[in-house]
Amino acid sequence: MAAAGSGKCLLVTGPPGVGKTTLIIRAFESLKASNPSLKFQGFYTREVRQGTERVGFEVVTLDGRKAPLATTSSTSSDSFRWPTVGRYKVDVASFESLALPQLQVKEDTDLFIIDEVGKMELYSSSFFPAVLKVLESNIPILASVPIPKSGRDIPGVARLKNHPSATMFTLTESNRDAVKEQIYSHLVDLLRKI
Repeated sequence: MAAAGSGKCLLVTGPPGVGKTTLIIRAFESLKASNPSLKFQGFYTREVRQGTERVGFEVVTLDGRKAPLATTSSTSSDSFRWPTVGRYKVDVASFESLALPQLQVKEDTDLFIIDEVGKMELYSSSFFPAVLKVLESNIPILASVPIPKSGRDIPGVARLKNHPSATMFTLTESNRDAVKEQIYSHLVDLLRKI
């Protein structure tokens, strides 16, 4: 469930496939439906599948624009230079072109959604500084971070988790509904104070 911190940065973690992105999308949709005047910025990542096989990931803005994030097979001539995470090649330029504008701090933004602050996204040298600017803006954030591999966090993820305004939620299959309600309630309280 929730741990330390009671600030404006809500972080969701848990093992791959547990439902972090689904939780974030549902919380966003619920908030948007019940508060249509709120201004949201950000993005989420989604699996790209061919049949039952996952062949990559795409970044999707909250208004529905999409761009590739990572793929197992690329037709780009410069993909041999792209960084690799497991069997995926990360298209940093594509990710940056869509995600970075979503992280520009604007006065009328009520909530930032960042799914995910993970290894693929952190290959962008501009991404984490943009996330820190959002964090320093004092605008509420709902973000997901990967669970540590071999007990060690990625340095950027560790820095985010240890930020004084961060509240961490660990998602499991058995607590998904309870955590979703907790996060939604926390966000409603935060947004009410705006």
